[in-house]
Amino acid sequence: MQYVKLGSTGLDVSRICLGCMTYGLPDRGVHEWTLDEEASRPLIRQALDAGINFFDTANVYSDGTSEEIVGKALRDFARRDDVVLATKVHGRMRPGPNGGGLSRKVIMTEIDHSLSRLGTDYVDLYQIHRYDPHTPVEETMEALHDLVKAGKVRYLGASSMYAWQFSKMQYTAERHGWTKFVSMQNHYNLLYREEEREMLPLCADQGVGVLPWSPLARGRLTRDWGTVTERSANDNFGGRLYQEGDRTIVEAVTRVAGDRGVPRARVALAWLLAQETVAAPIVGAGRPQHIEDAVAAMELDLSDKEIEELEQAYTARPISGH
Repeated sequence: MQYVKLGSTGLDVSRICLGCMTYGLPDRGVHEWTLDEEASRPLIRQALDAGINFFDTANVYSDGTSEEIVGKALRDFARRDDVVLATKVHGRMRPGPNGGGLSRKVIMTEIDHSLSRLGTDYVDLYQIHRYDPHTPVEETMEALHDLVKAGKVRYLGASSMYAWQFSKMQYTAERHGWTKFVSMQNHYNLLYREEEREMLPLCADQGVGVLPWSPLARGRLTRDWGTVTERSANDNFGGRLYQEGDRTIVEAVTRVAGDRGVPRARVALAWLLAQETVAAPIVGAGRPQHIEDAVAAMELDLSDKEIEELEQAYTARPISGH
C-alpha cells in the first residue's frame, strides 16, 4: 500500500479510501443494493489487510446503519489509532425543522449521533456533505471549528460545491482564525472532468487534498456500455450524472485495458491516481475483486499515449453532483 499526506497536513492516508456507502441495512434507506453487516465485514477486513487505513462514510448512508456497521468492524479488526475515519454532515436525517443542513444546531447534534453510531470519541475527518445556501457561512465554520477545539474532530473536509463557495468558506475561516478545510471530496472521473476548470486548480494552489467520489462513474467505466446492474437499476441519483456520449470514453478504457491485459477498473483508477491533485479516490467495494483492482491500480503506470487516448473524447458538460 502507498500512503500520502492529506493535502498540506501531516496526516498519512492510504492512496485508496474505502467508500462505505455500500455498507448498510437495505431496508433503512433508499439504496436497495447495500450490504448488511454480515456481508460487509469481510470486505472491511480485506481492506485493512491490504493496508487501507482510510474509511469514508456519512450519517445519511442507510439511515445511519453504515456508520454502525463500519464503526463496529473497525473496532473489531483494527486499533482506533491506526485508522483514519471520515464521516459527513448535511443530509436530512429526520423530517421537520433542523433535520438537516449546516446550522450550528444540526452540526452539534449530528456529530454526537455519528460518534455514538461509530462507537468512537472522535472523527478524524468531518466533512460537510454539500454546501448549505440557507445557513450563514460564519455560523457553519465557527460550529465546525468548535468541534475541533472540543476534540470531537481532528480535521475538516468539504464535498461537492462551486469553487467560489469553497473559497468563501475557506476565506471566512481564515479571517476569523477558525479551522479551515483540508480536503475536498468531489465528483471526478474520466466521464466527469469539469472539476479541472476551477476546483482542482484551487485545491492545488491552497494545498487541499482531493478525494474523488464515484471514481469509476458508478461502475460505468468497468463494464460494457448499457449493462445494467442491481445498483444502476435503482440508482436515481447516479442515473442523472452521465450521458450517452460517454460511451466513446468507456470504449477507450476497454481498449487500453485489453492491451494491458488488466480489468477496466484498474485503468480508470490508474488515470485518476496519476492526477497530481488527487490524494485518494474513494472506492466502493461490494466484492473482493473491487478491493483487489483498486490496490493493483496503484502499480499501473499509464503512458502519455494511453492517457491521451483516455482523455481525448471528453467534451464539456453541465455541472453535476452538487
